[in-house]
Amino acid sequence: MPTMPRVETGLEVVVHRRARLLRGRRFALLAHQASVDSRLEHAATLLSDLRGARLVSLMAPEHGLWGAEQDHALVRPARDPVTGLPVHSLYGQRREPPPRMLTGIDTVVVDLQDAGARYYTFVWTTALVMRAAARARVRVVVLDRPNPLGGALVEGNLPDPAFASFVGLYPLPARHAMTIGEIAMHVNARYQVGCDVTVVPMRGWRRTMLWEDTALPWVAPSPNMPTPDTARVYPGGCLFEGTNLSEGRGTTRPFEWVGAPYLDAHAFGDALEGLGLPGVHFRPARFLPTFHKWAGQTCGGVQIHVTDRARFKPFLTGLAVIAAARRLAPRRFAWRPPPYEFERHRLPIDILLGTDRIRRAIEAGRALAAVERSWQPDVARWLGERRVLLYR
Repeated sequence: MPTMPRVETGLEVVVHRRARLLRGRRFALLAHQASVDSRLEHAATLLSDLRGARLVSLMAPEHGLWGAEQDHALVRPARDPVTGLPVHSLYGQRREPPPRMLTGIDTVVVDLQDAGARYYTFVWTTALVMRAAARARVRVVVLDRPNPLGGALVEGNLPDPAFASFVGLYPLPARHAMTIGEIAMHVNARYQVGCDVTVVPMRGWRRTMLWEDTALPWVAPSPNMPTPDTARVYPGGCLFEGTNLSEGRGTTRPFEWVGAPYLDAHAFGDALEGLGLPGVHFRPARFLPTFHKWAGQTCGGVQIHVTDRARFKPFLTGLAVIAAARRLAPRRFAWRPPPYEFERHRLPIDILLGTDRIRRAIEAGRALAAVERSWQPDVARWLGERRVLLYR
């Protein structure tokens, strides 16, 4: 078999091939713990060593610069112990940088590893930085990174803009098959953000590549994204956050284990296996979360085993898991109430889905095949509008 080419991230490209892009610049860096090169050197260290450029501050998205904070935990301003630079929070009362945060800089460099699903907040932090930077006339440079799910397969509905939130600021399918750099360019062009944005493309990445094809080391971009396997199920697994099902937080297999104390593991597994969903097997499992939902209580559930990555449909699978749990335990299953991700009125499941129509379809017992067909025209239209692609 031919060997896949080694992938160079945008960070490596700018450090080793395009350092002139930052020469003469005073810049801030928006990064997290996964902002590393192939030798696991962090972007803050690498970029602060560039000759003729000055890194003056750091910005932290959800989970903080070093990934210590759990989901929904507000990130506090701090000082980085390695570089000594101030770390400004972009996940707190403000998600968009105020003018004072951009004072004294001419560029914001963004180096964030995305997970390939529209709910993952790093792309929306980037979009909000771009909006603020456009007003302040500050340039944005996005150092591109692989979509761990590849860039070929798209799945899921296109959200209604009325349901826009921090888990879906602009309409994207649940599994969008774009890199963070492509999303930045798409949002800037499609929604007239007006940002002076430059994307530093990767070298060697192709749209058919999954994470395992890149030869890059995986660093968890958030505390509950420990492996590429987690990212693979996340476009469906994140939907469990909108219910009273445990999505496996507080265990070693977040988003792969799902269940609740009111479910029988084997009945749940049999119900899901009977659906014949492609590329997946549901193994009955029992697990004990140490924190988060149902902490300290044994949950009956399943482990989602992906058996065929090319055929697996994570979004449809997530909906199937929710529908089966609701059908098996109609009196115990519940939708999680707000607040959720700074939204205080709409149901969390509705802002995750970007609509209330899918929730209502599940409540009405509508066939999943019909629900899946309902979003196909919107996805086809969106694919026609998605003209900003940097890779083949």
